[in-house]
Amino acid sequence: MSLDLGDVPSELRPAVAAALDAAGVFDGHLAVEIVDAGRIRELNLEHRDRDVPTDVLAFPIDGPGPTPGPRELGDVAICPEHCSDVIEAAVHGALHLCGYDHETDSGEMLALQHQVIAALPPDAGASKRQFGRGS
Repeated sequence: MSLDLGDVPSELRPAVAAALDAAGVFDGHLAVEIVDAGRIRELNLEHRDRDVPTDVLAFPIDGPGPTPGPRELGDVAICPEHCSDVIEAAVHGALHLCGYDHETDSGEMLALQHQVIAALPPDAGASKRQFGRGS
C-alpha cells in the first residue's frame, strides 16, 4: 500500500505528504479541492450547520483501523479567499483526516501542524502560499 495524492493539487502535495508522514499515515487516498467562498459556505452549512464561509473543511471517510480495501482518508476543501496560508490549510485538513481534532485535544494537533509547517522548505508548495489568488 502507498499514498495516493493524485487528487491533490501539485503545489500542495509536499505539505500534505509531510502532514501524513508526521501523523504516521503511510497509505491511502485523499483529495483536496480548491473552492470559492460560496461553495465552502454551502459545505459548512450542510455539514456543520454554520451559514458562513470558512478557510478549510475536512471530511474523513475511513477511520484509523483496518479497511476491507484501499484506504480512503477523505476529502479536504480549501477556500483561498478565507485563508491566510493555503499550505497551512492543507496541512490542517490532512491532519483532520488522520483523526486529529484541535477542538477536543489538548493542543496536539496544532503543535503537530506547527512542526510540519516549520519543517517545510520555504519554497515548498504554492507561490507565496496564496494558491489560487493570482499573486
